[in-house]
Amino acid sequence: MKRFAGLSIAASVAFSTGAQAQLTMQMSNGWSFTFAGNVNAFGIFTRGSVDTAGTIAGGLVPEEKVTRIRTGLLPAFATLEAKGQEAGLDLTVHFGFAPQINSNGFHDNFGAQIDMRQVFLTAGGSWGQLLAGRELGLYQRQNILNDATLFGAGPTGGGVGAGGTTLGRIGFGYIYPNFNAQLTYSTPASSPLALSIGLFDPSAIVGDTTTFDKTSTPRIEAELSYTLPLGGSAKASDKVLLWVSGAYQHADSGVDTGPSVNAEGGGAGVRVEVGGVALVGSGYLAKGFGTTLMFGLPKAFTLAVDATGTERTSLGYIAQASYTVPATAWSVGGSWGESRMLETDNDKAIAADPLLKANSAAIVFVTYQWSKSLKHVFEGTYAQSTAFSGAKTKSFQGATGLMLFF
Repeated sequence: MKRFAGLSIAASVAFSTGAQAQLTMQMSNGWSFTFAGNVNAFGIFTRGSVDTAGTIAGGLVPEEKVTRIRTGLLPAFATLEAKGQEAGLDLTVHFGFAPQINSNGFHDNFGAQIDMRQVFLTAGGSWGQLLAGRELGLYQRQNILNDATLFGAGPTGGGVGAGGTTLGRIGFGYIYPNFNAQLTYSTPASSPLALSIGLFDPSAIVGDTTTFDKTSTPRIEAELSYTLPLGGSAKASDKVLLWVSGAYQHADSGVDTGPSVNAEGGGAGVRVEVGGVALVGSGYLAKGFGTTLMFGLPKAFTLAVDATGTERTSLGYIAQASYTVPATAWSVGGSWGESRMLETDNDKAIAADPLLKANSAAIVFVTYQWSKSLKHVFEGTYAQSTAFSGAKTKSFQGATGLMLFF
């Protein structure tokens, strides 16, 4: 599998169990077929309360008292991949089905949805690789791939009947990169310095009063990373990973008429692994992207553009540490992160502005590796949302679950 192929599952396996696909079929024409994936289920209890009354536009911590059995941040995955070589090209087709187990309480259980996250082809060689199709975006993708809550739950963002996965640190330290249709070039995987740059299916940018949905040009996203092995280290896996990423999109409110907006964002991060210790730090700064989800619906989670058509600035960061206890199956860790919005001049003129000021979360976790493929996760989360008006909600959450990779 090349660098960009199946990153969500590849990262899950690489960072957790090292398990390999259990089914690989060699076909007579020289192509091979692989089936891999994971299944997970978490029991989660959340108690959220109002600390200071008031509306929080973009707040992710509701008042609730809820117990659920549900999928964590990483959905279950069933990935099907075929690889072959023709005319000097390394060719791949990849399908990634991402179902969830959540119940919405109805007879026709649309909450337990099948999310078709990945449908792409790749063609590569010594010159690099071209990916065409639907796959994880480049801007801020390393945040979610290095987020420890990928193997847990983190804040859920909703109570009974909520479909989809939990939030993890999405909206509590980074914006979700999403799985998007794209045409992306990546440099050869053999080099420690890696560049990926792509053209992406553009999105409507939702404002407080105007939707900018005329997108005459694609969105541009790029990521540059560098992997540095730590020379002289006792473990071959000890290394430093550095990355920067960026994105740009233009959108208009009308065809050749009306106002327009420009969304611009940058981010950077580092992951250090030494002797069982893993440290991660990352941050982003964006304008016109909103918070939690990029650009689009639901409107309450975007906040990308104010009522005057001015792009709002958002920023966020994560600090994370974990430790794998030597000669045991136990790992422990914790993280702190938050996503913040900045008021525009128009926002500042609003009395008791309900605009989100920050979504913040502290998370601790303990994992036990029952086998090469089976992981047991214990997690505790404190989360809070605050508005510029002073309104505040907070929640305490406990979660435990099983994750089986194959």
